[in-house]
Amino acid sequence: MMLRHVRYLTAVAEHGNFTRAAEELFISQPTLSQQIKQLEKSLQVQLLDRSGRTVRLTDAGEAYLHYAKLAVRNLDAGERAVHDVKDLSRGSLRLAMTPTFTAYLIGPLLERFNALHPGITLTVQEMAQDRIEAALAEDRLDLGIAFSGVRSVEIDSQALFVETLCLVMGTRHPRAGRTEAMTLKELGQEDLVLLSRDFATRGHIDRYCQEHGIAPHIAIEANSISAIVETVRRGRLATILPEAIARDRDGLETIAISPEIPSRTAALLRRRGAYVNAASLAFTDLIAHWN
Repeated sequence: MMLRHVRYLTAVAEHGNFTRAAEELFISQPTLSQQIKQLEKSLQVQLLDRSGRTVRLTDAGEAYLHYAKLAVRNLDAGERAVHDVKDLSRGSLRLAMTPTFTAYLIGPLLERFNALHPGITLTVQEMAQDRIEAALAEDRLDLGIAFSGVRSVEIDSQALFVETLCLVMGTRHPRAGRTEAMTLKELGQEDLVLLSRDFATRGHIDRYCQEHGIAPHIAIEANSISAIVETVRRGRLATILPEAIARDRDGLETIAISPEIPSRTAALLRRRGAYVNAASLAFTDLIAHWN
């Protein structure tokens, strides 16, 4: 097996078509077809079913590609291990985090990491936790920042700190300056700007409201935390977000909610058994001592 054969087979399986796969790979269709036939000949098995309108993997092809991808993943990890430099003068780190951490944690954290290790190239992405876990399992990420209680058995989780949700508002809000906690009845009377339902934080808030029989008045939904923050900072609406988001921002205040919205534990995620390079170790040490 050669690595290009795996890439070729993967492309055909994903597109279900030799022409589109060849275009993606920047090779001719006859060349692609010939390479796949050579692979089938060497394995003495048919990997693709070419009889229908779309090309599909045979059962043998499904089995082969599964293990071939695992082999490629390990080879990639081996290559990174060879190039890993323990003194951190160079290297790379592939990182992802859920959106709420982008709003208050990742900026100062990455700034500090870059100041300490300027030779490390960082690749940073924002995505939902299930996508982070999938990317870690497929070795497309080194580390993820999300929440404890991971779903995948392939992922290890290291607790970092507790995140607390509260009511966040601007200084023009009628309740600005209040020190006592907000009751459930008062929360139900608030005009809120909330994250859209594709955010884990929104699901957490919705479950809390359902458990306590609250039907909050949602004036605005948004899929941008920065947009929500600016909306409440400049007006008379409020939102529910992690307390840390408001901590270092001018023009924002927070009020606790009683009973409290259950806190969540932020966690550092990595693939179980994965090679841990020097950059990952350095980042793990930095974030573990961040708070």
